[in-house]
Amino acid sequence: MKIALLDSGIGLLAAAAALRTLRPDVDLVLSSDPDGMPWGPRTPAGVAERALACALAAAAHEPDALVVACNTASVHALEALRAALEPGLPVIGTVPAIKPAAVAGRPVAIWATPLTTGSPYQRGLIRDFAGRAAVTEVACPGLADAVERGDDAAIDAAVAAAAALTPAGTAVIVLGCTHYELVAERIRAAVAPTATPDLELLGSAGAVAAQALRRIADRDGDRAAEAGTGGLTVLHSGRPAVLSPVAARYPEGRLVAAAQAPARA
Repeated sequence: MKIALLDSGIGLLAAAAALRTLRPDVDLVLSSDPDGMPWGPRTPAGVAERALACALAAAAHEPDALVVACNTASVHALEALRAALEPGLPVIGTVPAIKPAAVAGRPVAIWATPLTTGSPYQRGLIRDFAGRAAVTEVACPGLADAVERGDDAAIDAAVAAAAALTPAGTAVIVLGCTHYELVAERIRAAVAPTATPDLELLGSAGAVAAQALRRIADRDGDRAAEAGTGGLTVLHSGRPAVLSPVAARYPEGRLVAAAQAPARA
C-alpha cells in the first residue's frame, strides 16, 4: 500500500506519522512545496495551482490515495484536486475537528491561520457543527511559519500571543492548521493556566489517516491488505529530495524518518 500526502511544508508530518502508526508497512510519498510556501498569503487560485502541482508530482508515483494534509489547501483546492484525480485516485481532505470538539457543548477555541480564521469555510463549519457550544476563533499569525523553521523562540512567541486571545475556561482547542499538531503540547502548556483542568486538544491527523485507509479498503477490498515496504519518497516542489532536517525536531518527524526504507517509484 502506498499513500501520498501534500502540504506546503512539514505540516503533513502529523498525518504521515498517524499513518505509520496505523500501518507501519505503508509506503509514503511526501509532496511539499518549499519553492512556493507559505500558501496562506496566496489567493485561492494561487493555492489551488500550487497544490495541484504537488498532487500531480505525487500521483506520478502511483499511490493508492492522496491526503491533502493542509487545511488551507483543503479549503481552496480540494474541489480542483478531486476533479483532476478522482475517481482513479481517491483524494482525502483535512477538516478541522469542530464537530467532535463541540459535541459536549463545552467552550471551544479554534486556532487557525489568519487566512482561515473568519473565512466563510470555517464559519460554515461552526454554523453546521458547533451546536450550542460557545466557539472563539483565534488567529495565530506566524505560528505555522515558526514551526516550519523549527524556530523555538518564534514558536513560543506565537503560541503565547494566541493563548492570550483564548478565553479563560476554554475546554477544547481545535488545531485548525496541521503544523500546529507538531507543537500540541507546547500549546497545551501555554493555555492550561486559564483553561479547564480537562483541556482537550483536537487535531485532524488521526481521523484523516483512518479515512484514507477506509477509502482504499472500500475501493480495493482485499488488495488493500497487501503489505508495503515502509518506504519513504520525498518531493520538494516536484523534485526528488530528502526529509527536511527540521522534521527531526518533532516526534512525528522522527517517527516517519525512523521507519524510512528505500521506496519504490
